[in-house]
Parts: sequence; structure tokens; C-alpha cells
Amino acid sequence: MEQPLKDRVAVVTGASRGAGRGIAAELGSAGATVYVTGRSTREQPAQGYGQLMALSGLAALPGSIDETAEEVTRMGGRGIAVRCDHAREDDVAALFARVEKEAGRLDLLVNNAWGGHETFNGVFEAPFWEHPLSNWDSMFDRGVRNHLLASRFAAPIMVRQRRGLIATTTFWDRGHYLRGNLFYDLAKASMTRLAFGMAQELRPHGVASLAVSPGWMRTEFVLIGHKTDEAHWQERPALARTESPRYLGRAIAALAGDPDVLKKSGAAHRVADLAREYGFTDIDGRQVPAFELDEP
Repeated sequence: MEQPLKDRVAVVTGASRGAGRGIAAELGSAGATVYVTGRSTREQPAQGYGQLMALSGLAALPGSIDETAEEVTRMGGRGIAVRCDHAREDDVAALFARVEKEAGRLDLLVNNAWGGHETFNGVFEAPFWEHPLSNWDSMFDRGVRNHLLASRFAAPIMVRQRRGLIATTTFWDRGHYLRGNLFYDLAKASMTRLAFGMAQELRPHGVASLAVSPGWMRTEFVLIGHKTDEAHWQERPALARTESPRYLGRAIAALAGDPDVLKKSGAAHRVADLAREYGFTDIDGRQVPAFELDEP
């Protein structure tokens, strides 16, 4: 198999499940060494998901960094699980110190750790004055800040190398407002702006920073919410517009393998647009169209 990312080293944050797991798997398929980070290990799942688990009827939290790292290795790369609470500066500092010591380089950081699920109460669409203020803490203090914190430790390594890519997962639809969830809209817009701002300061050093926006992903929680699984999701018409997390992973892998990726630095890129440009598909062979918000 062709492995365009052989000998490359990546860190994927928040990779126990969902987008992070899909990204890590596809980087493994491309031959990369992937440090798979998050709080959920096989022995000790992350805390803070009790409310979401109750809403989903789950007795156990799906996914772990150990399982994802094993999948990376099965796919052809090298998966290394590292437990890291990305809201804790000492954890993050230790992570990147370990990467630099063991691997001697860092080619890719994928900022994906997201705390927003921890305060989800089953209501996504509501006026901002009805959403709990706890959403600010989970989406900004354990979302946007996570991305900034990881970038602060990754950037010096990449600057010394004079090469590297920081990819931030976000949601972006041409600047349209995500009606019904001001907190979510504001957090994702902040992540997109974070990627833009970092790009301005990293570009003179040969390092790229950009945002990548998937559509509606069939994460474990989405599938559970629709009482189905990856093998049977097509039986649910409501999921027709969804894409697998690996579609996003293929977008990240394509960007990481692009020698001219610096030209894309600073922008927000939709997975569907990247699929057309780079010629990849989702795992079912489709090029899933971009998930676009309805006009007001």
C-alpha cells in the first residue's frame, strides 16, 4: 500500500472516539506515527459524560485512546496512546516533551479535543438565554482553550524545524450563523479564527495553520441517538446526509501530505471541497456533499 505519510509524526487530540478516532485511523493508513491522546483509557473512561450517557441510555462510555492506537497500528501506521487532559497545562507540556524526546520531530498537530459534550442536556436548538451558562465553560475553557494550549507547545517544535501543520477541527459554513445554539456557533467561530491568527504568525517560519470543517458525522453518539450502528445507518433516512469520521480523516491526511499546504494556511476548508480537490471519498465510496445550513 502507498503510505505518503510514512516517517511523519502526528499528535491527534481527543482521539478516543468520533472525529479524532477517524482522523487517527486515516493517518495510520497513510503510514504515520500517531500519538493518540485523550482522557479515556480502556481501564478508566473519562469523567464528565454522565448526563450525555444517561440521555443516550449508555452504561459505558464508548471508545478509548488504547483502542484507537491499536486501530492506527492495524491500519499500517504506529499508534501510541498517551493519556492527556488537554485542559491541564502540565499534561499538555509533558505530552509534547515526550513526543520531541521519543520521535525527535512533529509534523502534524490535529486540534480536536472538545469538552462541549460534557454539558449537553439534550437540547441543541434554543434561544441563547435558555442555554445553560455551563456550555461556555465546556465549549471555551475545555474546547477553544484546549486547542490554543496544544498549539502553544507544538508551535516551538515546528518553528525550530521550519515545517509542520496545525489542523484545527471546527464547523464552518461560509460564515452563516448556526441558529439555535449561540454558544456552539461562537466556540466554533473562535476556533476558526484561532487557526487564522496562528497562521499569520507561523507562516514566516514555514509552518501552516488551518481549520477543517466536516459535515454531519456519524459519531458513536449520533448513531446511538438514532438507535443504530455503522453497519445499519442507511436504514435511517434521517442520517442520509451524514458522513463517517474517516471522511474528515482522509481530508486531514491529504492536507498533511500536500507539499504546498502552506498555500492553504489561514483558511477554513470544508471536507467536501477537499474531497473534490484531492480526489478522495468516504468509506462507502461517496463524495458526500458539504453540509450547508439553511438560509434564514
